[in-house]
Amino acid sequence: MKILSFLFIAFALIQVTSVSAQSGNAVRKQQFNLENGLALQGYDAVAYFTQNKAVKGSAANTFTYKNVTYRFATPAALKTFQENPDRYEPQYGGWCAYAMGATGEKVEVDPETFKIKDGKLFLFYHSFLNNTLPKWNQDETNLHKKADANWNKILQS
Repeated sequence: MKILSFLFIAFALIQVTSVSAQSGNAVRKQQFNLENGLALQGYDAVAYFTQNKAVKGSAANTFTYKNVTYRFATPAALKTFQENPDRYEPQYGGWCAYAMGATGEKVEVDPETFKIKDGKLFLFYHSFLNNTLPKWNQDETNLHKKADANWNKILQS
């Protein structure tokens, strides 16, 4: 009887974990900055780290991770991402890091305006008259803490 009870409890925990993961993936798809269903507007997440520049990905090298679809410039970059996707995903779902820290808002980015800091990819809004990267750099420690807290609130909503 104890074994049967144990198996029932184990099965119930597996089901709850599975439903929770699926729910979290749905939230990611809803909250991430996706353009035509693609993260990073189709730019290669790995290239930011390996080439220190924004490189357009190819439809031939596409991978979906937790309901978010990425493109990569090369099969090697795709493989690198698949081996450790959490390392290469952009912070704050690909929304502007400065806006996330300053106001908690999801603001579009220019995928060519970015910063790699402590092994993390941060993206920024940049238009003709406004570039938020220098503003982020002026108060990075404070804005980073606030952005982390604001993004966690968004993911939990």
